[in-house]
Amino acid sequence: MKKKKRMKWSCLALFFSTTLLGCQTPETQTSEPQTPAAETTENGTGTLQFKANGEDFVRQGFVSKDGWQIDFDRVYVNLIEAKAYQTNPPYNAEADDALQATQTVELVESQTVDLATGDENAETILVSEVVVPAGQYNALSWKMTPADSGPAAGQVIVMQGTATKENQTLPFTLKIDQPLEFTCGDFVGESRKGIVQPDEVADVEATFHFDHLFGDGEAAPTDEINTGALGFEPIAALAENGTVEADWQTLTTQLSAEEVEKLKEILPSLGHVGEGHCQESQLGLAKN
Repeated sequence: MKKKKRMKWSCLALFFSTTLLGCQTPETQTSEPQTPAAETTENGTGTLQFKANGEDFVRQGFVSKDGWQIDFDRVYVNLIEAKAYQTNPPYNAEADDALQATQTVELVESQTVDLATGDENAETILVSEVVVPAGQYNALSWKMTPADSGPAAGQVIVMQGTATKENQTLPFTLKIDQPLEFTCGDFVGESRKGIVQPDEVADVEATFHFDHLFGDGEAAPTDEINTGALGFEPIAALAENGTVEADWQTLTTQLSAEEVEKLKEILPSLGHVGEGHCQESQLGLAKN
């Protein structure tokens, strides 16, 4: 099935925010309708679900910027210390301001998730759900460190699948063991997430943009998603006996110096909340 092209949610978010603002009464309007302060309910609890989403790029497959059809069988990510927050003022991941939480809840201590689980129509993966004080959870953070055990043991990310171009098909396994950390503001997408009403269910989402790594063949070559991407061709060049098996050491010693630097720049940009950006870090180096 053809991949659905990701929409420009930042524009949609502005549209919906403007529409909703027009429907509000004067008493409920705020000066910043897109990033309101968290609204805390004094009484009651609800359920907050934590979900992980690899998007259609993982579930349906896609064409890389250099013409490889990539289909994933498994995409493991190891998530630790995931937390949701009510913040006031709203946390802006693209500013240098510290996150000021009025409420913090623990979502996951440690869990390995396969983002490729299910078919092309599968629901976003439910990682956990917890009972929390009602209110608006408008920030999310998580870390990624090597898994202690399981299918991603010793790794942060494991990607397994096949890549096809013309008459060549390459099974591949890529392993990344570099720790990452993401601190994110409000979800940007079709609707706002994280608003927990008493006795009701809401969700927050960690979103992973793997097109940042491989690029998007449906976008123009000059599009930022492609100019900043590594693509698959450099990885295909590592094949031995018709298969690519590459861990971090292999990637950083066999790719060119320029490709290695690009890879290091890409990894901290994988994590988002929908189309919302995160404050990211890799090996202690912050990157916006």
